[in-house]
Formats: sequence, C-alpha cells, structure tokens
Amino acid sequence: MDGIHPKNLSAQLAYRGVGNPPSAHPTSAISNAFPGLEMDFRNIWRRIFIGIELHEANNLVVSVDEGVDDQVSQLANGYLLVSADGQPVEVPVFGPLYTGAKAEPLPDTTYKETTMPIEWSNALASIVQKAGQEVRCVFRPVKDGREIEVYLTVRSFFVEAQAAIAQEMALPGELSQSLCSPWQNDYRECACFYWAASRPDFVNVEPRPDGSSAGHNWMQRDRTATTPKVYVTDTSIADRNDPRLVSYEDLFRDWEKMLRFEIGGKDAE
Repeated sequence: MDGIHPKNLSAQLAYRGVGNPPSAHPTSAISNAFPGLEMDFRNIWRRIFIGIELHEANNLVVSVDEGVDDQVSQLANGYLLVSADGQPVEVPVFGPLYTGAKAEPLPDTTYKETTMPIEWSNALASIVQKAGQEVRCVFRPVKDGREIEVYLTVRSFFVEAQAAIAQEMALPGELSQSLCSPWQNDYRECACFYWAASRPDFVNVEPRPDGSSAGHNWMQRDRTATTPKVYVTDTSIADRNDPRLVSYEDLFRDWEKMLRFEIGGKDAE
C-alpha cells in the first residue's frame, strides 16, 4: 500500500493519517464551509486571479499587485467582478418590499445595488481546473461607468499533485483574520437564518393544523417541555438584548452549559 498514491484530489482530502483522531479532520470542524469558528474559507478565493485581490465576501476588487499593466491597475479604482470565463458571479435580487407587495428589484441599504454576489465556492468552482490559463473577466465600476474586459490568469489552487492549498492562495493568518475573536461574538451576532456552521435555529418544532408551525429559538434561555412554543425573534440589535435570549455575556462565561445538543430537531437531555 505504501506504493499507492491517489491522484484524485478528493481521495487525498478524505484521507486520515494513522493516529489522527476524528477531531483532526476538517469534516469534524464546527464549520467546514465559510465562515466557521476555526476559519473563514472565503479568504482562500481572494487571490484566485493573479494580479488582483478580491474581497472575501463580495465581488469588489480591493487591491492590485505592483507591476501589473495599466488595464489591470485601473481595477483598484472601485470595480466589481461581474463574470469570470463566462460564469456570472452576481445575480439580480427580487422580492416584495413589504408583505403583500409584488416582487421587484431589491436594492441593498448601502449602495442601492439590486444584485448580489454569489458565494465564491459556487461562483468560481468551475475555473479551478484552469490553473495557469487566462480567462476573460468582466468588471463594472461601483459608480457610474462602462464595463471593462480584462484577461487574468487563474492561480493554482493546490500544491502540484497534492490536496494541500497553495501557499500563494492564503498567507499565514489570513484564514482566520475575518473571524470574530473570541468566537462567541460571531456565534451570537449572526442572528437567525444565517450561520455558516449550521447551528440550530428553529427547534422543538410542532406542526399546526393550519400548516404553520410552532417552536423555540435555539438561543432562548428557557426551553423545556412546558415552555410555550413561541419563537423569539433574533434579527436585530434590539432582539439580541431580549432577556429571554442567551446573551454575549452568557456565551463568554458559560457557553458549555448554555448551548445544548439537538437530536432530531428536539432538545436532547
């Protein structure tokens, strides 16, 4: 067996060295996606194109390398990546502005953009196998202006013939630099309906005759068999100060007791 070396990178990623406990494998992490408690995998994609650096969470060019040509250097003046190798990296956002309203383009609250970037692991997955090749990238300015086309070389994602991530993709410390410290901050403030580590949200759920459901917010302090199944919202700063919910201080001081396992979506004894 010592002479067999899998060329399939997926097989290498799934390999667990003799003596390594399950907890040492990425699949045992609190999150093996983005961002988790251990790392923010989005940072891996920032330098997928040689010559520029993208923001880890959106399609903004945050910097360009020294020595690039004039066409690439202008991307530092506020440009957004629209597509790469023909693959769109942003999509239009539609929906009602209020209950009962018709769907329409929904602008964000900062730049009034009606598009949203796709998560990098989905938007750029197809170009990983084009390492060393130039691909056509389309950019648009954040402010008014014309789109421009730039041909950029795809950086090698892995060390040659290995499943290890290339050092050029993420410098030391970068995989965790966008995380909250201590981790309890990030764990709390993501609020409901968003947590990349897939922490529970709506638990102890029971269906109602009218098709709706009743249950608890996982961050509620009091969740017993007799606690009324009323979901306490957790979507704003005001909600997070609700005394019925676990607070930051609770997590800092006593998270081992405050956070409980769920089995089949129910509180486990």
